[in-house]
Amino acid sequence: MDKPESEKLDRRGFFRQALRKTGRSVVEHVETRARERAAHWIRPPFALDELEFLLACTRCGDCVTACPHQVIFPLPARLGAQVVGTPAMDLLHKSCHLCGEWPCVGACEPGALNLPEQRDDGSVPPPRLALAWIDTAACLPYSGPECGACAGSCPVGALEWRREKPRVNPQVCTGCMLCRDACILKPPAIGIKTMHTNPSGEGASA
Repeated sequence: MDKPESEKLDRRGFFRQALRKTGRSVVEHVETRARERAAHWIRPPFALDELEFLLACTRCGDCVTACPHQVIFPLPARLGAQVVGTPAMDLLHKSCHLCGEWPCVGACEPGALNLPEQRDDGSVPPPRLALAWIDTAACLPYSGPECGACAGSCPVGALEWRREKPRVNPQVCTGCMLCRDACILKPPAIGIKTMHTNPSGEGASA
């Protein structure tokens, strides 16, 4: 039986209240540490901020099961008790199809994945999962040969072409990695960075 909304918030509220009692500096440290660790994985669409996500997620696995393209997987135990079993996306080897009905979000009963407000036309703004980038040393058009395998693969128009060479508009890119899926090279000439990549460059990237 579904829990009432008040009960869903109890766990998050309890930990939030406990953190606040320890002082703002402690809360900020915990939040910063959570964001730093999040540089090593990519959460499913419309995930809450990392600390809120960890407090809300029950590790039920429903979003993993709901993903029709098997992109979502539970993080392994070697990453630590705080995150083991929480969902992440394998965008290095697969791509998010930005499903119109967002089945992973719909399956998340605790609200760790939470759709934003709808636009006037009933749609929702696309999520920012990660950031794609072009490896110009590997991408064929940058060395002369024609390719265009990734042309038309981006559902949001973030992949732009200048002088027959592709580039990613970081202001538009969702990080779905459909362009990477379309690349004919092995490994692909399109890499990925998480939205939480540290200034030093550390984090999940390829």
